[in-house]
Amino acid sequence: MKHILCATDGSHSAMKAVDFAVELAKSVNARLTFIHVVRPTSEDISHSYFWDSSILDAADAQIKQELRDAMVKATSQGLDDVFCITAAGHDIAKAIVDYAEKHEHDHVVTGSVGRSGIAKVLLGSIAQHIVQRSHCPVTIVR
Repeated sequence: MKHILCATDGSHSAMKAVDFAVELAKSVNARLTFIHVVRPTSEDISHSYFWDSSILDAADAQIKQELRDAMVKATSQGLDDVFCITAAGHDIAKAIVDYAEKHEHDHVVTGSVGRSGIAKVLLGSIAQHIVQRSHCPVTIVR
């Protein structure tokens, strides 16, 4: 394991995934990249009357803060080879898997809220879709 990709969105389960990914990267001396998938995309926003620059700026600031928090957690644990990126896409799992494959990550870490029953059927599971589509091992943190 040389290059780990950790999905984060600021949620409680994502923060657990960040903690796990940091410890995993430390233990195997791997490079660590945090990814946040942005929805809606810039193209979606350009066609909407309901989005304005203040909303976009607030969303961008929130995403930057979430990635900054993950970066601080990693660097405070002694990791030096840490990166943060954003990707745009409606299908979060596909965006994560595509990025991991394109940039030769050999492990993906993601959180899961652990929905079950009808909620899982109706809402699906991003973590489950990542596992189904990924070219490499995936760790789901709950």
